[in-house]
Amino acid sequence: MWAPTMIRAVGVVVAAAALTASGEGGGAPAGPAPKGPGPAYVGNQACLACHHSIQQSYSRTAMARTSGPALPNLIEGSFRHAPSGVEYRVFKDDDRALLSYARSQDPNLNGTQLLKYYVGSNTRGRTFLFEIDGFLYQAPLNYYAEKKLWDMSPGYEKLKEMELNHSVTPSCLFCHASGVQPNVRGTLNRFGGDVFRQDGVGCERCHGPGGDHVKGNGPMINPARLTGERRDGVCFQCHLEGQAGILKPGKRLEDYRPGERLSDYVTTFVVADAARGGLGAVSHVESLEQSVCKGKSGDALSCITCHDPHRAPNPAERAGYFRAKCLGCHVALAERHHPDQPDCTACHMPRRESTDVGHTVVTDHRIPRRATNEGREPWAPGRRLVPFGNARTDARDLGLAYADVAERGDEFARQEALRLLEEARPRYPADPALLTRLGYLYQTRGDLDRAASSYEQALAADPDRAIAAANLGVIYASRGQLNLSLPLWRRAFENNPQLSDLGLNLSRALCAAGEGRGAREVLERVMRHNPDLGAARRLRADLSAGGKCGGP
Repeated sequence: MWAPTMIRAVGVVVAAAALTASGEGGGAPAGPAPKGPGPAYVGNQACLACHHSIQQSYSRTAMARTSGPALPNLIEGSFRHAPSGVEYRVFKDDDRALLSYARSQDPNLNGTQLLKYYVGSNTRGRTFLFEIDGFLYQAPLNYYAEKKLWDMSPGYEKLKEMELNHSVTPSCLFCHASGVQPNVRGTLNRFGGDVFRQDGVGCERCHGPGGDHVKGNGPMINPARLTGERRDGVCFQCHLEGQAGILKPGKRLEDYRPGERLSDYVTTFVVADAARGGLGAVSHVESLEQSVCKGKSGDALSCITCHDPHRAPNPAERAGYFRAKCLGCHVALAERHHPDQPDCTACHMPRRESTDVGHTVVTDHRIPRRATNEGREPWAPGRRLVPFGNARTDARDLGLAYADVAERGDEFARQEALRLLEEARPRYPADPALLTRLGYLYQTRGDLDRAASSYEQALAADPDRAIAAANLGVIYASRGQLNLSLPLWRRAFENNPQLSDLGLNLSRALCAAGEGRGAREVLERVMRHNPDLGAARRLRADLSAGGKCGGP
């Protein structure tokens, strides 16, 4: 009867990385506090006076165009999702951008959401964001630019019920917007006002805050003058995806500044035999690491060897632009190696279908010597994880990474996660991320005593840990202790209405306690955020019948 709430990695589908932050799947962490006072962020406009030409060129790049208001950037269209039977329409109505949804012959599913923001430069695609009661969500469908069509977002393709409650968090927006505001304490995806202060990826994301520089007090960071990890981290903060990204204890990715070591904030884990893995939509860094070019060049080759972040070559000059980059190292090939074929990338960096995002192709940064049509193997259970690069890590970080992978149904990863997190527990006795994960691992294997103990310790360290509260309440309820479940569930659901399982549990518990009105109010809130949830519809029908819930 009582359903535990899953721990899900969070992230907008077109974002580079979904971090396992301190608030996995629900409930923001109580800490750490933001980094102390330092140079202020001043925005792109402050750069224009001295860097007008660079700013104008940069404004046309994909990074600069990767987020903003839904209007005037709306892409209108319609789409019917066959498995769910839901018909979607994205359209303008006067000065509003709207998403409508309906299912024919189902009068109970018919609604409209006001689209507030877009995410994605539309190089590959674009998605839109909306709010329900101030909580920010991603639309369940994407526009795919390469094929010029609307379809479901990754992970939604086979669903038979529409889901509107895909939370958008600060970490989701990290790689798409600048000046992302913190979420309201205790919530995962509620913001007090504008979600971000500047559209797209601003100058300061790569060059550091400019408050001192505009006053004449020192230079900005120039990534080209950095070396090794400090240089590469500027790109890796958004373009290194891996299988899991695990924040260091007490760290926030938002506090990273160009010139620092990114690995002091987050460890990214990849499969040990990454050369066999499929090409994901944002896997360029991992692919390049497998290339012969990178192996022979070492630290001399980086993202900015071939890519100028300030400008994107137009289609007519693209082949010549990148050929010149190749000939910077392979000058001897200029005359004898296919002089009639100026496009080196056509053979050595072919574009292949992405393994994780439909309707999308990916440039193969492995730089194969010979063109091939060989397929790439997707993720397979039982593969081992290793930290990318020279990142320092321990059992805690690796255990949390395996716990992420375990959610794909990988039993090997589940066992490794449990072993490693127990090994790390004495060193991190009050780490809420570790304790919540341990609780969930124990709960899903039926060891409820250990699960309850872990959740209780997690909540002692961080009372806003919604997943721990939701699932500890399930354990209490299974023991007949609804008096202990109710206060946990009330607080967690108040701050996290996107957790539908939690809301259903709370509604049932209120019924059992004779609070019929409260049960119906909670259920209506569940359905406001997730209107096509079958379990909620059935429970509402039961409550409407009046036979299964007493009280006022």
